[in-house]
Amino acid sequence: MAEVTRVPLPDIAKGSMMKFWLGVIVGAALASAVAWFITRPASVDVETIAAGTGDNPKEGDAVFVDYVGKLEDGTVFDQSPPRGDIPEQIAHLIPEGSYMELGGVVPGFRDALMQMQKGGRYTVQIPAELAYGANPPPGSPIPANADLTFEVTLHEIMSPQQVQERLAQINAITSQMAPPGAEGGAPAAGGAAPAPAPAPAPAPAQ
Repeated sequence: MAEVTRVPLPDIAKGSMMKFWLGVIVGAALASAVAWFITRPASVDVETIAAGTGDNPKEGDAVFVDYVGKLEDGTVFDQSPPRGDIPEQIAHLIPEGSYMELGGVVPGFRDALMQMQKGGRYTVQIPAELAYGANPPPGSPIPANADLTFEVTLHEIMSPQQVQERLAQINAITSQMAPPGAEGGAPAAGGAAPAPAPAPAPAPAQ
């Protein structure tokens, strides 16, 4: 009996099976890429506004920077203070900007600094995981789990040895300076060096 009701199956064209398996492979690769994107480690984003020159800061270094920190809505929560009055005898020894040690800031800010160069200007995006996370500083305007944006100008990079050498130079000069209001030009006794004071920079994560 003829099988008149059977629907004939078309022949599989050459290459169709290969296309099928290629589709499976591509689909699996895309799925892996999406999974990686969702679970990828948090990282900072550093955009160069004006390029600097020379080496990048390293672990243990100190830097002098001007910065403005903003929340996602543009609210400024912190910024470097203006340069104060510095005696002209030592002004050339103290760089512009606020003094920071790389080990004394949040991980994201440290990572960003290590991608910068002297004289450069940058915009930095720091995810909450590399900023303050769920524990912002008490009394801070930073909400929990907030991503942060910084505008940063890097003025100077110093190794620990260079910092100590610079302080020694400042000490040597200030020890010969008369204290404010003193008559005559007698050297000050036991003058102390005005060490660069850390600004209210991003602090270590809690």
